Order: sequence, then C-alpha cells, then structure tokens
Amino acid sequence: MTDLGNLGATFDPFADAAGDDASTVVNKDYVHIRVQQRNGRKSLTTVQGIPEKFGKSKILKALKKSYCCNGCVVEDSELGEVIQLQGDQRKNVSDFLTESKIVKKELIKIHGF
Repeated sequence: MTDLGNLGATFDPFADAAGDDASTVVNKDYVHIRVQQRNGRKSLTTVQGIPEKFGKSKILKALKKSYCCNGCVVEDSELGEVIQLQGDQRKNVSDFLTESKIVKKELIKIHGF
C-alpha cells in the first residue's frame, strides 16, 4: 500500500515571510528598480533606495546621457528621493549601478512584469 503518513503534516509556503516582524528584519539597504505602465506602450522606470552619500542628480545625469532617455528626481514623503526614467530601463539601470560600483548586485531588487 501507499504510505499516507505525511498527510497530517501541513506545509506553509509563507512560513519564512510570516516571521518578518520589524524586530526580526535585518535592515539591508536594497535598491528597488520598478517599472510602471503608463498608457499604451509607454512605461516609467523608478529607482529608489540609492544611498544618501551619492548625488541622485549626478546619477540621473549620467543615466540620461548613457541610455538616451529623459528623467527627473522626484521627492516623495515616504520614500525620499526617487529617480524616474522614461521607458523600461530596469536592466540598464542595474548594469549602470553595478559597473559604477554604487551598489552591489546582491542589493538590487528588480520588480515588474
């Protein structure tokens, strides 16, 4: 016959996420790169979490020049300064931040689609 002993055991796929209380979270300074769909084929890439010691306007200027896109730095009440770029620039921004040694590759989180 078949061994049905494991039917009583429950598996919680969110068990590791459930322990993410404010006291147990290790605060790593992740850089989040997100893409937001605007209208039609238009999209917007946002970058948040860049350390304060780096000038966001200088990073933005270098990104705009390197990847031929427009952008701006937006001040948000919750998130601080956020870089916005036109188009889906997630891969480009990730490569730029790691090549210029602003952020390590392990600390970059790419979101979207």
